[in-house]
Amino acid sequence: MTQLILADGTAFEGTSFGAPVDADGPSTPACRTGREFGTGEVVFNTGMAGYPESMTDPSYHGQILVFTYPLIGNYGVPSEELNEHGFSKYLESENIHVRAIVCAQVSETYSHHAAVQSLQEWMTKHGIPGLTGVDTRMLTKKLREHGVMLGALVQDSGIRTEEIGKEKTRVPSPESRVPDIEDPNTRNLVAEVSCKDVIIYDAPPAPDQLTVIAYDCGMKRNILRSFLKRGVRVVRVPWDFDLDAYDGHYDGVFISNGPGDPKTCVPTIKAVACAIENNVPTFGICLGNQLMALAVGGDTYKLKYGHRGCNQPCVECAPHTSKRGERCIITSQNHGFAVDETLPKGWSVWFRNANDGTVEGIRHESGRFFSVQFHPEATPGPEDANGLFDAFLGIMRHKN
Repeated sequence: MTQLILADGTAFEGTSFGAPVDADGPSTPACRTGREFGTGEVVFNTGMAGYPESMTDPSYHGQILVFTYPLIGNYGVPSEELNEHGFSKYLESENIHVRAIVCAQVSETYSHHAAVQSLQEWMTKHGIPGLTGVDTRMLTKKLREHGVMLGALVQDSGIRTEEIGKEKTRVPSPESRVPDIEDPNTRNLVAEVSCKDVIIYDAPPAPDQLTVIAYDCGMKRNILRSFLKRGVRVVRVPWDFDLDAYDGHYDGVFISNGPGDPKTCVPTIKAVACAIENNVPTFGICLGNQLMALAVGGDTYKLKYGHRGCNQPCVECAPHTSKRGERCIITSQNHGFAVDETLPKGWSVWFRNANDGTVEGIRHESGRFFSVQFHPEATPGPEDANGLFDAFLGIMRHKN
């Protein structure tokens, strides 16, 4: 018997699939952190599709991912081949970053023209355990009501389950021991997923070609694709890259998504502040939104259960105010931290979440510096906000 045990002792029974729960995890050096796989922060994703992209999203590094959609794996997994630039052609990174996944039902078969292997085969290959047959509705409700919490997949834990009312609620017996679980947010997760060296991606030459310094804090590969297909030359740099010491040409600075607490990324925060001080057009996505807020004197905080899914509505605020406007877009999101309302003079809230009113984007009155909490590059999810890349390019060209 395999169980997901939460930090409060609550246990959810299921059937294991993929790699054994005591597997060593991915064999690639980039993912060797010396931590036990099958343990982490338990979070839920409400997307109906996109499990390969979610599992390879570096923002999920250190987390156990619960899929609320009842059936996972029915369209298999695409090829892991690299494109002409040397990064994943179809996925959001070259590794699986989740510590484990939990679902209600995993498909035994798959069917899709681009699939080359099953979800189970892929997870086994990368040493990632999974748990199926779980009441994910109950698990999600618990995380929503009590907040995300640490958890672990274990076999034969000794934690008994009890029937309470009509539903099977899992509670620990008095003598049961909850395993010790390290909180991944106490580490600098960005340092674990960022590239280690500068990597340059050349787009086809053009007379007015732009160059962007892209801070890799755990960057999804579709962000790179989004820049390259627009003819932008990308200089991908590590999270702690010293922008002030760089003497190469660039037209703008981009700060990517990534995992964990933004306040651990002090060098990146300093780099963003440097770019803004030098009046360099700057654009941030997800973690990049939080880092930009911190760089200009704002603050961030941890959400109760975060926003993770492909159906988050965001309302655009009126220019130079923080009041909701009339335009609403549906966005893809994956974050557990958010930007606080308090912003310095000259800055305003750009987008708000239509569900809970939290800040989903900020911008400066000059129009040269802006960031969003959601993912305009999607994968998975809607492309309502994809035009933000074009807006950033327009600002860089206008500056030139």
